[in-house]
Amino acid sequence: MTEAPLPDETRPVPLMRMGESPRNIREALRKAIWIVIWLVFLSSPVHDLVSGHHTTAATVAGWLGLTVFVGIYLTLVFRNMGRAFTATAVVAGLVIALGALAVVLSLTLGPSWLGLFVYVSVACGTTFSLRVAYWTIPLTAAVMLLVGLHGGEGDARNLVLLVVLIGYAMTGVRQLVRTTVELRKARATVAQLAANEERLRLARDLHDLLGHSLSLITLKSELAGRMLPDHPDKAAQQVADIEQVSRQALVDVREAVTGYRRPRLAGELAGAQVALTAAGVTADLPAEPDLDGVPEESESALAWALREAITNVVRHSGARRCAVELVRRQTLDGLVLELSVEDDGSGSGGSGTPGNGLNGLTERLEKAGGSLEAGKVRHGFRLTARVPTGAPAKPSGHPVGSGA
Repeated sequence: MTEAPLPDETRPVPLMRMGESPRNIREALRKAIWIVIWLVFLSSPVHDLVSGHHTTAATVAGWLGLTVFVGIYLTLVFRNMGRAFTATAVVAGLVIALGALAVVLSLTLGPSWLGLFVYVSVACGTTFSLRVAYWTIPLTAAVMLLVGLHGGEGDARNLVLLVVLIGYAMTGVRQLVRTTVELRKARATVAQLAANEERLRLARDLHDLLGHSLSLITLKSELAGRMLPDHPDKAAQQVADIEQVSRQALVDVREAVTGYRRPRLAGELAGAQVALTAAGVTADLPAEPDLDGVPEESESALAWALREAITNVVRHSGARRCAVELVRRQTLDGLVLELSVEDDGSGSGGSGTPGNGLNGLTERLEKAGGSLEAGKVRHGFRLTARVPTGAPAKPSGHPVGSGA
């Protein structure tokens, strides 16, 4: 089933990674725009400077002070969002300088500059530790209130709540960024531990498989060496036994390795969700698949097909949306389980010829009695893999655990 592409205005924007440096220029610009948007509170000081209410010297000094203020603020926010500054004295000095500029500019140029205290509060929330931020934020609001009342501006009371709320909100954002970074590190650690555990399990299994066989081969080799001079016929029997044991050990090792290398469709679906989300692609994946009656070889072939398709989507397609469907169909050749992966990108490659991955995948599916179709469609690229199944078919086209 082909779904219409999302309109441009409804397509999701790839998510920015919280607490990490930008991966490319687009992410750097997106993060910069997100921070610069909050300079909206500078509209009052800028309007005050361009209105012509001040002398030329005061206007020049105002522009200079505003430029220095914005530079200090951006330095603090860009360098210290979600992580600790290495030099605490530098942080304190910059925040104090920011507050001093806000006080001086508000007292000398008028109440239109009281909005600068919002940025002082944000700087306190994003740079100081929580213990320090909890008292510096209300202190900033109190200083702003005193400055506003000194200038005879009663509207300063209306800004007190805004300054306090924005400051404490930034402490929450900072904690969210730190938590996200810690969760990302924890996930990487869990993955590494799982890989180590899998290696240990493989080592234990190989030891159990080969320990007895190798011990038996060693014993029979010693017996053959002792029998060889006087009883060549018995020695030949021992050599034949050694050959039989070694062949069986080789079969056992191959079966064990094949079992470890054989991917599972449920695991590949979970991995596809993680890969697509990390790449900023909107994923529409089926739920837990119903694989009753599906041979392991067929399931493994579909799992390889899904892995190859998702790899192409992430690396080459430039897609913003990817839909995966798993359905049972009744065809002229019998019951089949069909996997379809469709994206709205430009396809897996630009040459129009299948790559090594698709060629290898075709061979793998053919060994399982299946087939592969891949090519451009109206709104993107689609890969369809089919494998035979002996289970009773559901109505044609009915999704197997589909989340659509």
